[in-house]
Amino acid sequence: MPSLSDQAYRIIKRKVVTACELPPGSIINESQLKDELGMGRTPIREALQRLAREDLVTILPRRGMYVPEISITDLRDIFEAREPIEIATVRAAAERATDDEIAIMEGLVQQIPPACLADDCYKLMEIDERFHEYLAEASRSRFLADALNWLYSLSLRVWYLAVPQLGTMENAMQEHLALVEALKRRDPSAAAAAVHRHLDDFRARIRAVF
Repeated sequence: MPSLSDQAYRIIKRKVVTACELPPGSIINESQLKDELGMGRTPIREALQRLAREDLVTILPRRGMYVPEISITDLRDIFEAREPIEIATVRAAAERATDDEIAIMEGLVQQIPPACLADDCYKLMEIDERFHEYLAEASRSRFLADALNWLYSLSLRVWYLAVPQLGTMENAMQEHLALVEALKRRDPSAAAAAVHRHLDDFRARIRAVF
């Protein structure tokens, strides 16, 4: 069973990443979180410190905590770091993923809404997050998985903020399917090319909004 600190981390991280309760610029009230989560000070503080290390929370000693804003420079830095990490991850996954893991990822792709209109985009985001969790695990590299999960969370936060202006994402299923097919063929180069195309498309959409 996850520790209280892990539980607090997941709950608070979701609030920050989805921006549903803690959007950029929000002041974080530790006492309020304690009451809301029904936990003591220690697990809440440990969770917030962990989120600070992941750049999802900013802690100012003796001044408080808040959710950081996202700038154009942040977007550039996130994408510049994420692409080589995700390419290395998919190359490793193409060689090391089990058939069952690939089958699970393929099943997730089949659940992607065809047009991603309105609330369908939130469904896509949920599926995409699970897809990347399996992808990171399939790399069999702890360091790649940790790096990808960190950068993916930062990207996902940007995605949630941009959803209302993004419009349709009709290529989402095809882009994910191309990656799955490359994994099934155990083709690292094709997997890397699929990720490059997918991230290029996503980056262009996000930059048009911010």
